[in-house]
Amino acid sequence: MEIQKIGIIGLGLMGGSLSIALQKTSKNLYFLGLDHNEEHCTQALSLGLVNEIVLTLDEISKCDIIFLTIPVDSIIAIAKEIQGLDEKCTVIDLGSTKEKISQSIPKEIRANFVTAHPMTGTEKFGPTAAVPDLYRDKVVVLCDMEKSGIYQQKVAKELFSSIGMKLVFMDAQEHDRHAAFISHMPHALSYALANSVMQQEAAESIINLAGGGFKDMSRIAKSSPNMWEDIFRQNKNNLLEAINVFQSELKKCQKMVENEEWDTLNGWMQDANKLHDILE
Repeated sequence: MEIQKIGIIGLGLMGGSLSIALQKTSKNLYFLGLDHNEEHCTQALSLGLVNEIVLTLDEISKCDIIFLTIPVDSIIAIAKEIQGLDEKCTVIDLGSTKEKISQSIPKEIRANFVTAHPMTGTEKFGPTAAVPDLYRDKVVVLCDMEKSGIYQQKVAKELFSSIGMKLVFMDAQEHDRHAAFISHMPHALSYALANSVMQQEAAESIINLAGGGFKDMSRIAKSSPNMWEDIFRQNKNNLLEAINVFQSELKKCQKMVENEEWDTLNGWMQDANKLHDILE
């Protein structure tokens, strides 16, 4: 069987974990990596995440499949720079926003692109954060598939299925609104929670009193600020809507506590409990 060349631009958690997952599916894959961070390149090679490091887009553009596992603003920049793609080359971006990316891909290579969002990740980053089963049993949202070539659609579906992902298809605009409520707004809240506590509490008190609930809610505040700044910028309007809805709910809670409406508060909390009937 012919060796397939897989290019990964961005050798962090997502790209590294993807390489590990794909290596389990076939021995006929050869991985090329591109990353502006020299330390990440060295680590990715030593960890066996890639077979070779390349230095230019021209080199990686010759791959059969190219993954863009980089911040969303950088995905748009790469899409506008990459050239010389074979008609069967499949480029898959894994950005957390989709509408602006989908709209920004040049028309002449739009069929080469599949815009995807794997609903997975951790607060850690860099090649050393890569784990074998980051993608298994997780959802991947494939957006605006009608804009991708028939061949590229087939490649993406087979590839994500091979690493154990569940496929969901969605319009990019619809995706971004859902992602604002379910993913992006919770990150904003976690950053706000972390800053609120640090402004009011000494480090010793935080260490002594922080239980599992606080650690769970503040965990994603460890996520990369550079990456999430880009996501917030690209999905600004949807994020603001989500934050406003959350603020409205928080004000309800505040008023119920102020007015000692304990029965109403209890019912409000019971309504919130129902979320995990959906998730479990």
